[in-house]
Formats: sequence, structure tokens, C-alpha cells
Amino acid sequence: MIRIFTGDDRIRAQNDIVKILGKNYEIIEGTDLTPEILPTIFYGNSLFATERNILIRDLSANKSVYDKLPEYLDTPHNIIIQEIKLDKRSNTYKAIKDKTEIKEYKIPEDPNFRRVFDIYKTAKINGPKAVKICEEIKQNEDPIMFFGLVVSQALKDYASRQGTKEKRVLRELAKLDLQLKTTSHEPWLLIESFLLRLSSF
Repeated sequence: MIRIFTGDDRIRAQNDIVKILGKNYEIIEGTDLTPEILPTIFYGNSLFATERNILIRDLSANKSVYDKLPEYLDTPHNIIIQEIKLDKRSNTYKAIKDKTEIKEYKIPEDPNFRRVFDIYKTAKINGPKAVKICEEIKQNEDPIMFFGLVVSQALKDYASRQGTKEKRVLRELAKLDLQLKTTSHEPWLLIESFLLRLSSF
């Protein structure tokens, strides 16, 4: 049986690989294969067992081999093909999608990711509201990483409109950066103070 695991969460995928194939399985790099060797992999027996457990990595990167995959779906072996991403428009994908198990492993997106950017936009017009949003997410965010995102947003503003306000925001961020590096004040307190003042710049 062939299974295809795809996605960027390789840790979860690896856990399932071990559950299905066990701890002792063959690992084959798909990029190293040639079409001539495929019958040996998909139908050949090993010296020690008639049923083999095989992990093939990144097969779709080797187009001449990947295109042959539909010919081997009746393999008697336990085979998992692991890919970062599959091209769902390809003829090979269309030929195999209903005939084999395809499982996607995506790293869940941080629910606060978009809100981090919204805080800066909100602070430009309503500091107290921005601080309130900040209070809701800061338990799960690193203040220095958050500060870096604020700086990146301010730089984008400056690149699109190099006005007096944009310049002042960058000067204030430079001061805040120095404070974060040299004072013992709680970082979030300094950042929230900046957010409260941002609309008045």
C-alpha cells in the first residue's frame, strides 16, 4: 500500500510514519532514483521479509520517476512517500488522488499572527484600544519579537510616505530600542507606553 504524507509539519508526520512503518524501515531519497530501479523498490523482496516498510522522501522533485508512480499503486509493500508540497494540478496527482491515501500535515498558524500587525495599525488612531488588544496576546508573544514587527510596520509606512509623523515614529522607536536594551523596566510596559503615544505623533 502506498500512502502520501505532505506538508511542513514533519514532526507530526514522523510520528505517524513510525506508527505505520515501525522503527526499522528503509529510507530512500526520491531525487536519487531512476525509472529503471522502481520495480525493485515497489515489487522486490528483501532477504529477510516479503513485505517491506519503505519511506521515500521528495519523490515529486524527480519528475521522470514521479510520473511513473501510478504504475506501482498495487505494490505489496508498506510505502510512505513524504513530500513538502504536492502539485495538485499535475497529471500524476490526478491519477493517484482517488487510489491512495493522501494526508496533509500543516503547522497550525498562530492565531495571534495577524493581530500583531493589527495592533500597530490600531495604535496609530487609538492607543488605548491597541493596548487592550496587546494585553490579550502578550502572554503568548515574545516582547522583543513583537517590537521587531512594530519596527517593520513603521519602516513600511516610512517607505510609502516619508512624512514628519513617519520620521518621528522611527525616532521614537530608536529610543524605545535603546530603552529595551539598557533599562530594567518590563519590556511590555515600555512597548505599551509607546503604543499609547503613537496616535499623538
